[in-house]
Amino acid sequence: MTNNEQTTVLVTGANKGLGLETARRLGALGWTVFLGSRDESRGRAAADTLLSQDIKVTMIPLDVTSDASVANAVRLVREHTDRLDVLVNNAGASGHAVPPAEVTPEELHGVYDTNVYGPVRVTNAFLPLLRASDNPRVVMVSSAVGSFAAITDPDQPAAKLHELAYSSSKAALNMITVRYAHALPDIKFNAITPGEVANHTFAATDMNHHTGQLTVTEGTDAIVRLATLAPDGPTATFTDRLGPISW
Repeated sequence: MTNNEQTTVLVTGANKGLGLETARRLGALGWTVFLGSRDESRGRAAADTLLSQDIKVTMIPLDVTSDASVANAVRLVREHTDRLDVLVNNAGASGHAVPPAEVTPEELHGVYDTNVYGPVRVTNAFLPLLRASDNPRVVMVSSAVGSFAAITDPDQPAAKLHELAYSSSKAALNMITVRYAHALPDIKFNAITPGEVANHTFAATDMNHHTGQLTVTEGTDAIVRLATLAPDGPTATFTDRLGPISW
């Protein structure tokens, strides 16, 4: 585990669900939390909840689909710190579960703008602050539906979801994670899925209408584990709360 004193983390899409729970758990370690939220009112309400739990948190208005919003987020974070130790790219869009034969480029673009372009936009904007850290870590919140191994296993629930936008966006995010990890070896880049692939389970969130079998806290176990990696920790991995999973 890392030294928790003054450790800083930005979590995108942190006004609810996995993002908020990640912010809460890392804040409970004594970290300084930057709570990214596209909806400012919901973000402030979430930050107030964490503040009431004695967590050091600052709400950062952040729409990951907007260059201007991301640039402003960097400016705001810089007002509080000269480095960022951890970035959790959690903000995501589910799309409308449109099957391949009916999907449109507009449907793909809407999902990709958040799930693919968003993490690239945010990561690149925050690279200078990450590079100022002694042990920078980036956690990409992916999904088992982005795993070719899971999608081609008929026993996996993901194999029966005949949609295109969300699953392909998460597969792209997995490749992006590995590419960053190889190109920037001084920063740890790892992807997670908030479930248990071996047990065919996933975390209950708004995105799945709370139908998951795992709690939101259990769903953040892999995020927290990779966010708290020591300097000799792994990079370019894909894991769930039980351990490494197949790409």
